[in-house]
Amino acid sequence: MEKETEDRLTAIEMKLAYMEDFVSQIQNVAVDQAKTIDKLQKEIKMMSDRIREMSNAMEGDIPNRKPPHY
Repeated sequence: MEKETEDRLTAIEMKLAYMEDFVSQIQNVAVDQAKTIDKLQKEIKMMSDRIREMSNAMEGDIPNRKPPHY
């Protein structure tokens, strides 16, 4: 009976070690994804600001015309 208990405890410890490693890997992926998301959000804001600047700059160049459906 002692051997069976020891074997079961060893199996549980092995499973726990695999689970701890798996959780660590998932945490690393989550951190990398968060960094990527932050970077992309900054890029989107920069692009949005740039498009807004270009749009504002071009507004003065567009003549006051009637829309094509008239």
